[in-house]
Amino acid sequence: LPVKKRPRTFYSAEQLEELEKMFQEDPYPDSEKRREIAAAVGVAPQRVLVWFQNRRAKLRKLEKLSIKGSGKYAAPSA
Repeated sequence: LPVKKRPRTFYSAEQLEELEKMFQEDPYPDSEKRREIAAAVGVAPQRVLVWFQNRRAKLRKLEKLSIKGSGKYAAPSA
């Protein structure tokens, strides 16, 4: 049987702003904190969990790119 995928959750600018603010405070919120964030933002706690997982992955990717860009082959800064 094919696995049914959940439809994509779209966030408003206000929701994203609130999520980003919470991420800056604590990138690893516990389940109680996730429930509080979900109530404040107006989404399910599971969606908050996934958003934080994706945001941490994005942060790791950006950090990896910035380290790679500052390697010995990077153009010297003026």
